[in-house]
Amino acid sequence: MAQSSAFPDIVELNVGGQLYVTRLETLTAVRDSLLWTKFTQSSPADLPTDSKGRFFFDRDGFLFRYILDYLRDSELSLPEFFKERKRLQKEADFFQLPELSRRLAAVSKDSSSTDDSGEQEEAELTSPVTSSSSSDRALRSPGASSGYITVGYRGSYTIGRDIQADAKFRRVARITVCGKISLTKEVFGETLNESRDPDRPPDKYTSRYYLKYNFLEQAFDRLAEAGFHMVACNSTGTCSYGSSDPGEDKLWTSYTEYVFSR
Repeated sequence: MAQSSAFPDIVELNVGGQLYVTRLETLTAVRDSLLWTKFTQSSPADLPTDSKGRFFFDRDGFLFRYILDYLRDSELSLPEFFKERKRLQKEADFFQLPELSRRLAAVSKDSSSTDDSGEQEEAELTSPVTSSSSSDRALRSPGASSGYITVGYRGSYTIGRDIQADAKFRRVARITVCGKISLTKEVFGETLNESRDPDRPPDKYTSRYYLKYNFLEQAFDRLAEAGFHMVACNSTGTCSYGSSDPGEDKLWTSYTEYVFSR
């Protein structure tokens, strides 16, 4: 049986793709929790790691920040417009933090008692698209709130000096989403990555969200099903040589935006 001293005092974690750096004493603050067990009763070689050697946990990387906050202070402090208490409670259960889970359950109960629509509102924000059929969404679209959503992506491709040669395309690395928070969550639901701009109120705007997939057609399908129509698009591109050798292929990079309205 390994001791926690086998681990460094400063621990790097990869939780669902989100990187965290914290103290070992923070991870082991709650006795008999999953993290306490992993980092006191195991050795570093027993835990899975990513390609950089960081300890890996296949959980919600965005919500893990609240798990860490609780481990640091033993307090539950959530943003005013936080709508993912049920999901956070599932994370607390997974990490075997019964007191945190109990507090989250109590907060959810108090919230539902003051606002009967709170639970339904939370469900719509977390997974509005997957919880209903396409026909249901189509029926709701005419009465839904209006607004604009801009979808953008950066792409690159190379073309040889012989213009007859086929272009070599590279896949889209990331699809960005700009617009009103409530609209973007309504359309893209859980496929929306909010890690770069978390805890934003639903009536505010953002230009820092991006999608968890990189297929433009998938994004367009979701927008169409929610009643949006493309009203404008724009693209810019630049060209450079891959090296100083003029015989090398040309490297083109572009940025494209599509504007949708409802």
